[in-house]
Amino acid sequence: MNQLQLWQRYQNWLYYHQKLGLYLDISRMRFSDALVDSLKPKFEKAFQDMEALEAGAIANPDEGRMVGHYWLRAPELAPDENIRKEITEPLKAIADFVTRVHNGTIKPPLADKFTDVLSIGIGGSALGPQFVAEALSPDFPPISIHFIDNNDPAGIDRILTRLGDRLKSTLVLITTKSGGTPETRNGMLEVKAAYEAKGLAFAPHAVAITMPGSKMDKIARDWLARFPMQDWVGGRTSELSAVGLLPAALQGINIQEMLSGAKEMDEATRVKDLKTNPSALLALAWYYSGNGKGEKDMVILPYKDSLLLFSRYLQQLVMESLGKEKDLNGNTVYQGIAVYGNKGSTDQHAYVQQLREGVPNFFATFIEVLEDRQGSSIEVDPGITSGDYLSGFIQGTRQALYENNRDSVTITIPQVNPRTVGALIAMYERTVSFYGLLVNVNAYHQPGVEAGKKMASSILSLQAEVQKAIKDSVGTLDIATLATKAGFPDAVEEVYKIVRHLAANGRGVILEGDMGNPSNLRVSAG
Repeated sequence: MNQLQLWQRYQNWLYYHQKLGLYLDISRMRFSDALVDSLKPKFEKAFQDMEALEAGAIANPDEGRMVGHYWLRAPELAPDENIRKEITEPLKAIADFVTRVHNGTIKPPLADKFTDVLSIGIGGSALGPQFVAEALSPDFPPISIHFIDNNDPAGIDRILTRLGDRLKSTLVLITTKSGGTPETRNGMLEVKAAYEAKGLAFAPHAVAITMPGSKMDKIARDWLARFPMQDWVGGRTSELSAVGLLPAALQGINIQEMLSGAKEMDEATRVKDLKTNPSALLALAWYYSGNGKGEKDMVILPYKDSLLLFSRYLQQLVMESLGKEKDLNGNTVYQGIAVYGNKGSTDQHAYVQQLREGVPNFFATFIEVLEDRQGSSIEVDPGITSGDYLSGFIQGTRQALYENNRDSVTITIPQVNPRTVGALIAMYERTVSFYGLLVNVNAYHQPGVEAGKKMASSILSLQAEVQKAIKDSVGTLDIATLATKAGFPDAVEEVYKIVRHLAANGRGVILEGDMGNPSNLRVSAG
């Protein structure tokens, strides 16, 4: 196509949401009219299925659950009054709690006010809150936020060291749906021990965000507060529940505006017309790029520093939802779309070289923000500002990729604010739902994650047997003999890695011999 033809295609496929000021451009995806026509029956069915989902149908058949994250910003659409109360009552409780924390009515035992919040969670309990904090937290928030989202002891120590004496004025949020997530439980135990080591009571500083009746809910009965998670909201779609709204509100972020932006987008993505539904258009672009099989990766390139973590947030939302071995009919399909990203124009000096000239196994998504900054800009060249350069980089990179047969989507928002961030979250949530319906997978469960958890548990059980075998042994053992004594003669490699880790951390194990030749190593208690 020549430039004038591309300009016409741009206008033909441009979506604009007037109230949000959001543009979606899929014109640089090379799909044909024939593909669009062939997909219309699939989209018609997807529109019907989404309507049933929002009416309360069991949309997660493997777990027998409704899927209701869309109700979080429109409680009036929930299928019954009890569910509506599950949404509206926590919102009121969050507003009241945050007001009282900010004005000092709720305060720690040994300080006038809470100065910091420490959020402990993993997966959807961390990625959404982290993204929103980076995107929207004011420069000088009423409460500064920190995250423990992993089981790395050194990472935990780093956060606690930075808090230092402010631990006594730190509010701790523990977010876990079931209360059985080991990473979150372990983080809580580590932080609780840090409070006790300083002679501080943990409970007056602790808040649980969990399902009523869960293991964590029972542990937290004497804590400062508890906020509910809903059974019908999955972790990766929980940012607009208490999971994301409580930490955002504590930082001074306008959560009602986030909900408002999401609601505006939800209304747009309920439209049963492909060309005027932004999430359907995005799903079309995804389907075309990977032939409905996820054959190309999704590269997220936000040209705004504050949106840096959006790609990490989308990694879970897209990959955990769509990365499935089986479809809804039980067929082996190996679906999914790999997601990675950076920020513009940093990407110009990182991996755009490969995007432009390397393996064409991706499509790019540019996210453009029209407002450069609040206030005026200096001219870095005559008539040119830094923001003009950034705008030039995004347009130039888009054009350079297209000229070398690399497709892209461009999303443009007027500025990064709570409404636009809420809208982006809602648009991608619905796109994932649509794409899942197009390729016939359950986008709302995560059996692969559960399999990994079970394997990790089996390794820890094996470790207990290995430690017992070492303790009961006289003298030294080779790795194979130790595996046999532990009752797992075929698990020699696993036993080797267990004892190597124990020895490196002074855990009562001595490892002697040539470390580059594991089979000749000798293991003893020490």
